Amino acid sequence: VAPHPGAPLVPTGDPMRDGVGPASYAERADTPDLAIDGRPRVVPMRTDASMSISRKDSDPRGMTVLATDNTPVATVVDAWVDRSEPQIFYLEIALDSEVGERVLLPMAFAEIDKRARRIRVKALYAHQFRHVPKLRAADQVTLLEEDRITAYYAGGLFYADARRQEPLL
Repeated sequence: VAPHPGAPLVPTGDPMRDGVGPASYAERADTPDLAIDGRPRVVPMRTDASMSISRKDSDPRGMTVLATDNTPVATVVDAWVDRSEPQIFYLEIALDSEVGERVLLPMAFAEIDKRARRIRVKALYAHQFRHVPKLRAADQVTLLEEDRITAYYAGGLFYADARRQEPLL
């Protein structure tokens, strides 16, 4: 926005995929993060029978995902867990508008309504879910993919709507 060093960058094209500001990500290794036993650390529950969701917690699988505009956009099909620190890191969602298309939703961007069995994502509008970065492998996420996916949702908090970029008074 200005010619001096340190001035903010103005995204070109699609700001949520430009990799600047809140949508920035590091060029990390394009390999999975490994647990101490040498296996991938974050995996879908369907690949590890030793993982389960406590009866005390609400199982997100089958819940409807709503975009910030209250449009239903997906259904949760699996939970991706961290084997090293047993917790859900991502929800795997099947997009309603894209037949067979699945993407990851970081838990930090999921607001779960247990009673209504739905999850709201305030970061993105319905049409923006189709651009969430995809995985190369159905049962594995790399460090680079994790950064790109999280950056896309984080970018949405600022860039998804031009009104979000204005100062709050």
